[in-house]
Amino acid sequence: MIRALATDGEVRAACGDDDLLVWAAQGLRPGARAWALGDAVVAASPSVSRRDRMAVWGGASCAAELVRHALAELGPSYRPFGERELMRRVSARVDGVRPGGQFSWMSLPAAVHEHAGHEDGAGDGSGAGVAWLGAGAGADIAALLAVAAPDSYAIPGAAGVRRWAGLRIRGVLAAVAADAWSAPTVGFLAGVATGAGFRGRGLAERVCRWTSRELMRSHGRAALMVDDDNRAAIGVYERIGYRRVRVMATSATG
Repeated sequence: MIRALATDGEVRAACGDDDLLVWAAQGLRPGARAWALGDAVVAASPSVSRRDRMAVWGGASCAAELVRHALAELGPSYRPFGERELMRRVSARVDGVRPGGQFSWMSLPAAVHEHAGHEDGAGDGSGAGVAWLGAGAGADIAALLAVAAPDSYAIPGAAGVRRWAGLRIRGVLAAVAADAWSAPTVGFLAGVATGAGFRGRGLAERVCRWTSRELMRSHGRAALMVDDDNRAAIGVYERIGYRRVRVMATSATG
């Protein structure tokens, strides 16, 4: 029998504290929903990282039944996503759900981050000069993103984008990263960008490492999403200690 999950603790217990599922549940804030059946869980939240998202976890048979139920409750604006092979199996079982974009989910457990933090070396993981930017930095951040990362989901002032970390060189904003759409126990890193004139100096890694450490302090772990073809970014995140899971989003027709 499908059962609705009422608290963040119930979600974490049902999915073995899987970071992708827990992040998508967003602490079951208003509008978020989660259900469990057998060995599967789905969690859905509106307007998280610019989409109505539904994370899927567990065995394909029960997961498919949960996806059917959740889409009937919430509507086709929600995009079920999860580990790639699981979503292939789910989309084959659920009418109207089609395979979609493929990308990677990367997460940073506390133990891995603590180990990686002692291996800064040439990657300049010290975080020197990085700090949370004040409210008045919005125009500088927007200008940097417009050139360096025009497709960034995280932009100053967007709903769910809490704060920005940045590094200035001779007064010029050189690199940024955002704390955006974080869940109570999963901090989320987004909006990473480096100005064109400052690339090749390890600044993105410095800002990401510092911001990841702050997310760990606030939430206990950190995560992010990255395109599979962005090898440079994946390399930075792996050096910091992030672990990669290849995922797939699906689309649903009404």
